[in-house]
Amino acid sequence: MGKIAFVFPGQGSQTVGMGQAIANSNSTAQEVFNTADKRLGYDLSSIMFNGPQEKLTKTYYAQPALLTASIALAQVLREAGIEPDYTAGHSLGEYSALVASGALSFSDAVYAVSKRGELMEEAVPNGEGTMAAVLGLERNILADITESVTKDGFPVQLANLNCPGQIVISGTVAGVEKAGALAKESGAKRVLPLQVSGPFHSSLMKPAAEKFQSVLHEIEINEARIPVIANVTAEPISDIEDTLVKQLYSPVLWEDSVEKMIELGVDTFIEVGPGKVLSGLIRKINRDVKTYSVQDPDSCQSVIDTLKGVK
Repeated sequence: MGKIAFVFPGQGSQTVGMGQAIANSNSTAQEVFNTADKRLGYDLSSIMFNGPQEKLTKTYYAQPALLTASIALAQVLREAGIEPDYTAGHSLGEYSALVASGALSFSDAVYAVSKRGELMEEAVPNGEGTMAAVLGLERNILADITESVTKDGFPVQLANLNCPGQIVISGTVAGVEKAGALAKESGAKRVLPLQVSGPFHSSLMKPAAEKFQSVLHEIEINEARIPVIANVTAEPISDIEDTLVKQLYSPVLWEDSVEKMIELGVDTFIEVGPGKVLSGLIRKINRDVKTYSVQDPDSCQSVIDTLKGVK
């Protein structure tokens, strides 16, 4: 057997009830939720378990909620002896990866992502920025389009390079609309507006990134015990603080990150957290690797049973 990577989902995967079953069935997982509630000073667990969805979807709740659910599940896997050789996370999921790799304590991470969510919400007035998924167009063609539209005074850029034929663009509403129209003219199969509260992973997030640096100075950052493949570079993280600041306004190189882990010998990817978005993307990047999704006690036990004794 080759190497194992834990990969962690980002914002958009949140659902009411996530994490409740694992918290109810495992004391180690329950302690993760207790730690989150204590550090944040409010009952995050109740919002996660009971909703409403509209509240859970708000960035400053969704980010700590997804981190909490993901780390609770990761702790259960590790308790059973399943350890990753590499970790990575999509956008927000990078914080889960850093906790799983020992670079951040969970308590510090849940505080940091809560502040990150607040700053991202504040960075651009509501309604001025947006994102859209462009399907079926090559990366270099879309990059040329966004550069051209930005030069014309309508900022827009590549934000998430998810898998072949699926790239998210981010920027001002006008920039995204103009780039989307040109993408269709250039052969894109579809352009799908995303229901998001801001232009994440675009240059419009730089004000948030500057403020977020001071948040990172409040927490302890250690060297990762397990290599974390960074969104910004698709290489193992070296300067964690600098990487997390740049991540706010830089593209998420997810396709490149998965390819890098495969190059490093990973043949088994375990998506740890709500949803199966990353598992689907990984299969589109490389159909030869194994993918598992862990999001509740049953799927967690299934993966443990499959992998235990093999590694």
